[in-house]
Amino acid sequence: MASSLTKDSASSGEKTFFGHPRGLATLFMTEMWERFSYYGMRALLPLYLIAPGGLDMNPATATAIYSVYLSLVYLLAMPGGWFGDRVWGPRKTVAIAGGVIMLGHLTLALPSEGTFFAGLGLVAIGSGLLKSNISTMVGHLYDGPEDPRRDGGFTIFYMGINMGAFAAPLVIGTIGENVNWHLGFALAAVGMGLGVVQFLLGTKHLDEKSLIVPKPLSKDERASTLRKSMIWLGIAAVFYIGTVVTGVYTLNWLLVPITIAGLVIPVMVLTRIKRDKELSEAEQSKMSGYIWFFVAATIFWMIYDQGGSTLAIFAESSAENSVFGWDFPVSWYQSVNPVLIMALAPVFATFWLALNRRGKEPSTIVKFSSGLVLVGASFFVFLMPLTIAGDGHKAAAMWLVAIYFIQTVAELTLSPVGLSVTTKMAPAKYASQMMGVWFLAVTAGDCTTGLLSLAGVELNGTGVVAAEATLAVVAGIAIFMYRGKVKKLMGEVR
Repeated sequence: MASSLTKDSASSGEKTFFGHPRGLATLFMTEMWERFSYYGMRALLPLYLIAPGGLDMNPATATAIYSVYLSLVYLLAMPGGWFGDRVWGPRKTVAIAGGVIMLGHLTLALPSEGTFFAGLGLVAIGSGLLKSNISTMVGHLYDGPEDPRRDGGFTIFYMGINMGAFAAPLVIGTIGENVNWHLGFALAAVGMGLGVVQFLLGTKHLDEKSLIVPKPLSKDERASTLRKSMIWLGIAAVFYIGTVVTGVYTLNWLLVPITIAGLVIPVMVLTRIKRDKELSEAEQSKMSGYIWFFVAATIFWMIYDQGGSTLAIFAESSAENSVFGWDFPVSWYQSVNPVLIMALAPVFATFWLALNRRGKEPSTIVKFSSGLVLVGASFFVFLMPLTIAGDGHKAAAMWLVAIYFIQTVAELTLSPVGLSVTTKMAPAKYASQMMGVWFLAVTAGDCTTGLLSLAGVELNGTGVVAAEATLAVVAGIAIFMYRGKVKKLMGEVR
């Protein structure tokens, strides 16, 4: 990256990163390597779970584990942000998180089922700690929300995410599938290790605010938090030791409570905010409107995140994974979305800007409903390769590419808008927590998928796929039809 550091003629000869503070290069590379390790392992995960040379599980259990793992990553983003705000500060939290992620991948690389699940837990914890805090540090590099470089800085940072996500399945996926599963997981650890090293070397370019603990716990709060944590940890330990000793323990004793928690916690958080008597009438109204977006996002992520599980498992068993006679690893499908994001994101940004200048840019509600309809349409397309496979033939790879393409367009229509509307509709009292609330929509969507799998629902069945597609399309149309009511609840937010 040294070649991309240039002299900024407007800032006394200080080196910059594409015209941005030099610290952005450090955070860009850290996030790129973290996403490389995360998406590489994620591309291997469902395939390893069902492989005879892996854990040899049935597809339903594999999908449940995959979904629960994703939900945990996003669920833990909220306590991860809390640690950055109250305990360690963003910089220390990110450094520790990187080490935890690397340890998790190394644990995954050990050939044992017990260590495998321990590794998944460590990666989820580390990812939750890192996710919120590294974005906070990007914001620290700029002179407040009005700095004209701020949006561009986050765009460059977002490109780092997708560069890592694109390269990971091609490298880690290939090694894991074609050479050795555990070597692939170890390679993910190497990637995170590189990210940690360059982060530590580049911390001198970060803003000093990243060292500060914004709202440190008092001595009494720290003691109370530690005491409550130890009590809950003790209860969980006694419960699970008891199930093992009595011989009743199965994997469902772990998966079911997590999926239920992933559905209950978002409801509890939204209810607590909505019932807060300190909120003004306008803030209460906005939260009522936000719940519409939250439910819609939950349905969206429930379908979208099956691209790494339901679709990948289908591709492994029922797709012709070749182009012009050249075979490729199944994990490579997971590179389709990030490369499309990098190609289409600038197109969408330019398109919305052009429509805005003409006064014709669709409202947030219309964009949201469009994203839902599109993700539903992707599963209607999925019915075609399912039908082909049902007739005893292999479905062409381009069917899956088409599904990922439609889902990417849906993501670009809904996801950035969701992030934006979350910040705009957040009550002042909960401004710093609302981004974590948005992540809970991903948690709820993935836990819904996990619960369906645990209940024995065959997510690759045509009936279930058609039902999910219909649900998304109907939800999108419903939001559009009630847009007047939702706009009224949103107040001045557009």
